[in-house]
Amino acid sequence: MKATGIVGRIVIPKEIRRTQRIRQGDSLEIFTAADGEVVFKKYSPLSGLGSLSKVYAEVLAKSLGRPVVVCDTHQIVAAAGPGRGELLGRAISPELEQLLAARSVYTAPTDRTRRLPMLERSERPILCAAPILAHGDIEGGVLLPGTGRDALPEEEAVHAVATAAAFLAKWMEE
Repeated sequence: MKATGIVGRIVIPKEIRRTQRIRQGDSLEIFTAADGEVVFKKYSPLSGLGSLSKVYAEVLAKSLGRPVVVCDTHQIVAAAGPGRGELLGRAISPELEQLLAARSVYTAPTDRTRRLPMLERSERPILCAAPILAHGDIEGGVLLPGTGRDALPEEEAVHAVATAAAFLAKWMEE
């Protein structure tokens, strides 16, 4: 399949939008095949960063000694550290979507029962998250996922996650 390089909008039935988590007004990337097939894919500016977000996640995970995840507003686009393979492409939770929409750095509460899930239909909590804001829009986030046993990240790790989100946002704006 060949990408056309065209991003646009199209009317998609409500049921398909709901199941595919496509919001009204979301941009879609259009692909065409030699046989005339046309495929629409949710457009993610973060996916355009490709290997950059993956490399940044790997460097940050190594530096912090814990897993690091980069997501767009719908799914995990890069992951590094233990369990990374099981995370790529997974849908983020509605709670994480709301958290990123708040446009501020988040650190989980000390009460482990009140921690927010990172993924849809998963109990894996978010220990820290920083939104990626490019051109005033929320494009995704940099996250520190955890387990039910993990302690909260230290202030240095929270600052590193916020810096990673700011770096990726700046790169997207250039």
